[in-house]
Amino acid sequence: MQKNSRMKKRYIHGFDGLRALAVIAVILYHLNPDVFKGGYLGVPVFMVLSGYLITDHMILSLETTGHFSFKQFWLRRIKRLYPALLAMLLTTSAYIVLFQRNLLGNLHKIVISNIFYVYNWWQIANGQSYFERFANSESPFTHLWTLSIEGQFYLIWPLIILLLWRLTKKRKVTIFWTSLGLALVSSVLMGLLYHPGVDPSRVYYGTDTRAFSILFGCMLAVIWPSSYLKRNVLKSDRLIMDGIGLLGFGGMIWLMFSLNAQADLLYRGGMVLFTLFTVLIVAVVAHPGADWDRILTNPVFNWIGSRSYGLYLYQFPVMIFFESKFRNIADHPILYPVLEVLIIVAISEFFYRFVEKPLGHFDYHQTIVWFKNLFQSHSNRRINLQRGLTALFTIVTVIGLVGIFQAPTVNADAANHSELATTIKKNAKKTDKENKRIAAEMRSAREESKKAASNAALSKSLSKSSSIASTKAEADAAKNPVNQDLEKYGLTQVELHAAQNLMITGIGDSVMLGSAEGYQRIFPKMYLSASVSEQVYQIMPRIKSILDQGLMAQVVVIGLGTNGSFQDSDLDEIMSMMGSDRQVFWINVHVPTRSWQNQVNSDLVNGAKRHANLHIIDWYSYSKDHPDWFSGDNVHPNPTGSPYYYSFVAKQILDTLAAK
Repeated sequence: MQKNSRMKKRYIHGFDGLRALAVIAVILYHLNPDVFKGGYLGVPVFMVLSGYLITDHMILSLETTGHFSFKQFWLRRIKRLYPALLAMLLTTSAYIVLFQRNLLGNLHKIVISNIFYVYNWWQIANGQSYFERFANSESPFTHLWTLSIEGQFYLIWPLIILLLWRLTKKRKVTIFWTSLGLALVSSVLMGLLYHPGVDPSRVYYGTDTRAFSILFGCMLAVIWPSSYLKRNVLKSDRLIMDGIGLLGFGGMIWLMFSLNAQADLLYRGGMVLFTLFTVLIVAVVAHPGADWDRILTNPVFNWIGSRSYGLYLYQFPVMIFFESKFRNIADHPILYPVLEVLIIVAISEFFYRFVEKPLGHFDYHQTIVWFKNLFQSHSNRRINLQRGLTALFTIVTVIGLVGIFQAPTVNADAANHSELATTIKKNAKKTDKENKRIAAEMRSAREESKKAASNAALSKSLSKSSSIASTKAEADAAKNPVNQDLEKYGLTQVELHAAQNLMITGIGDSVMLGSAEGYQRIFPKMYLSASVSEQVYQIMPRIKSILDQGLMAQVVVIGLGTNGSFQDSDLDEIMSMMGSDRQVFWINVHVPTRSWQNQVNSDLVNGAKRHANLHIIDWYSYSKDHPDWFSGDNVHPNPTGSPYYYSFVAKQILDTLAAK
C-alpha cells in the first residue's frame, strides 16, 4: 500500500468509551473489591490503548515524514500528564499536612519517585506494611504505580522503534516481532516470579511483569494501523468484526467480575488472557467499518473518557481520606460509596477545567506575559477567576511543599512499631515455638490413641458442669484453680480446667494472632496457625499441610474474613477438607471500616445452615457496642478487649461441646 493512500490520523471516540469503562471498573473495585472482583483489570485497558496509540502515531509519522521528533513527543506528554499529576501530588500532600499527618512518612520519596516515573519500583523496594492498612495509614498514592510504568514506556519505547526503523530493512515486521517477543517474555516472567501464598506485589507492580499489556497494544498498531482502516467494508466483514468485538468485550466483562486480584490464575495466564480480549475490542473499535466505535460513543462515555485521567488520579485519595473520617463503612454500603463517587467526580471536574485542560494547551513561552496580565489587567470576571485560582493553587502548593520538606523528619515505619504490630510479631515468634511442642504432643497422643480418651474426658467434664452433678466437678476444680483472672469474663473453673486438656487447632489471621497468648493460656494444647493478611481463598494449602502433618485436632477454631469476603464454594471446600467428624468453630468478623463485614458474617450464617458441624461464634454482636475494646483500626482487640475476645471464643466452644 502506498504512503499517500494513508488517511489523516483520526480521533477514535470509541476509545473514550473504553477509557470510561476502565476507570469505572477501577473505581468500583476500590470501593467494593468483593463485588467487583476484577475491576482492577481496568488498568490493562489503559495500557493496551497507550501501546496502540503511541506506536500507531510513531509509525504514521515515520512513514509520512521520514522522521519523528522526540522532543515534541515528550513535551506533549509532559504538558498532557504532568500538570494534573503535580496538582494531585501537591493537593494530596497539603491535605496530609493539615488533616492526616500520620501519612507524612516517606511523602518526599513518594512525590519524587512519581515525578520521575519510578514509583512502582519504589513500592516494590519499600512495600506498604499490612499494619498501615489497618492503622488508619493506608497510602493515598498506591494506585499511581501504573502511571510510572506508562511513563517508562513513553521514554523507552520510542527509542526502540526509531532504532529498529533505522537499522532494519523490514521495519514494521521487525517492530511487530520485537513487540510480540517482549510481550511473551513479560508474560512468562509474571508466571515465573509469582509464587502462591507469597505477597504478589513484586509481580503486580513490576514494569517487566506488566509490560505485556502495553506491548500487545504496540503489536496491534503494527498490523492494524488506524489510518489504513476504511469505513466501507462488506457486510459480512462488518459482522465478523462485530462478532470479534463481542468476544473481546464479553471476555473482558466476564473476567472483571470473576478474576480475583490474588488468584493464582491471574498471574499464570489470566491477566494475559484479559489483555488479549482487550486487544480484540481495541482492534474492532479502531476500525471505522465496524459498529463498536459507535456503540461505545455517547455523551456520557465521552465525558467520562475525556476525564478518565483525573478520575483515576483522585479516586484513591478521596476514598482513603473519606474512609479515615467515616469509620462505619460497613453500615452504609450504598450511601458512602455514592458520596465518595460524587466527591471524586466534583474534584476531577474542577481540576480538569482549571488545571489539566488549560495547562495542556498553555504556551509556556508566554508565562511571564501571563503573570503580567494577571496583575496589571483591569478587573473582570475572567481575570478575577484567574487571580482567585492562582492564589488558591499557590497556597495549596506551599502547604504541600511544607509536608514534603517535613517528611524526612518523620518516622515512616511507625505503623510497624506500634503496640499492635509489636504484639503480633511477639506472638508470632512465641506461637512458632509453642507449636513445635504441641505438635509433638499431638503426634504422641495420636500414636498412643490417647486423643479419643482425652476428648471423652473433656465431654464428661463439660457435661457435668451443666448438670446437678456439677457440684463435685466444681469442688474438684476449686482445689486447683487455673486462670482465675478469666472468671470475670464468664468462664467457670470447670470450663477452664476442661480447656487445659482440649486438643484444638486454630487457623486465622492477624486478629487471632494478636490474641495468641490468651488463646494458649486457656488452651495450652492448642496448635495455632495464624498469619498476617490471611484470606479465606488462600487458606486451603495451609489446611492441607496441617492435615498431612496430623496436626488437625477434632476441634477446630477458624478466625478468617477480616481481610476480605469469600465464595460459598471456598467455605464448602474448607468444610469438606475438615470432614464431618470434626467440630469447626468460625469466629465472625468485626471490621466496620471495610465494606465486606456484613457480607462475610451473612455468608458464615448461611454456611452453618449447610454444614451441621460448623458453629458460628458471633464476636461481632458481642463486641460492636464496645469501641473501647479495639485498637485505632477498630478491628484488632487492644489489651482491654483481647481478654473479652479470646474468653468469649473459648466460652462458646466449651458450651457447645458440653451440649453435645
